[in-house]
Amino acid sequence: MEKSRIGIIGSGSWATAIAKIVTDNGHSITWWVRQQSNIDYFAKRHHNPHYLRNTYFDVTNIHFTASIQALVDQSDIIIIAVPSIHIASALEGIEPNALKNKKIISAVKGVIPKYNILLNEYLAKQFNVSLENYFTLLGPSHAEEVAAEQLSYLTFSGLDTKQTKTIASYFETEYINTRVNNDVLGVQYAAVAKNIYALGAGIAHGLEYGDNFLSVFIANAANEMDCLLSAIMKSNNEKGVVSNHTASVYLGDLLVTCYSLHSRNRTFGNMIGKGYSVRAAELELNMVAEGYNASKCIMAMKDAIQIDLPIIKAVYQILWEGHAPATTFKEIEKTLV
Repeated sequence: MEKSRIGIIGSGSWATAIAKIVTDNGHSITWWVRQQSNIDYFAKRHHNPHYLRNTYFDVTNIHFTASIQALVDQSDIIIIAVPSIHIASALEGIEPNALKNKKIISAVKGVIPKYNILLNEYLAKQFNVSLENYFTLLGPSHAEEVAAEQLSYLTFSGLDTKQTKTIASYFETEYINTRVNNDVLGVQYAAVAKNIYALGAGIAHGLEYGDNFLSVFIANAANEMDCLLSAIMKSNNEKGVVSNHTASVYLGDLLVTCYSLHSRNRTFGNMIGKGYSVRAAELELNMVAEGYNASKCIMAMKDAIQIDLPIIKAVYQILWEGHAPATTFKEIEKTLV
């Protein structure tokens, strides 16, 4: 297999799982970790001090750095795996043209909150990164299952199929199956939307709705997501292709995020349904629930794509406008088919 200089930005659970996949596949990596104290701990104890603590690494295959510019200089392929809300701060210090000709792999499942744009648009504006050099790593997977080497499917998207297959090959292991498509924009918006719907599923669970309602809710969410993705692709018809939205990177990711106990968005929503305030849920979870900011971002762009999104609107009203979850879901009941 071709060896490339691979760098990873981020040190959360998903970044740690990605580092495991890539190093298990025989690649050395440069790994940016923000705090030097965490690097020192990692180097000494061979595991992340905060996430997936039972996952151990051969640190001889890892060059840790707290310098984001050093990572960029030492990498040809850069995997970005930090929550979307922290993208701007994580990339501070990178020279404007430093990412030129680098291949960027996004493992981000969110919109950049301040700008209401996807990561590829942010990188294009700030660092002149072309869409041809931008790839996504998405799919119905959990860091905890990857760490336990339970079989997981990942979908890689890029404009050029041959290049995308090469990128995907770096991640193929006995416990990772890879798939490839060309829907760079669609897969990202699906990842954004499914987190919002998972928040809604969690709220429903917290309100003590049963399995029947939850199945109906998720079926309607899948239909709404299909309408959203089709509208977005229509408005961006010069980029990407419309794909089968029942595939694993779309419907599969929606299902696992809505149902799984590993899902932080479902857990966050469950707390809201049980009466937690947004702030209290954030403090209790101690992790970023991407769907929270995503709901605001999608609502901000709703008028531009001219589509009705009743489920996303309801979740937004609960989280951002203080609407009562029980009352709002009574209204949702009337719209489901």
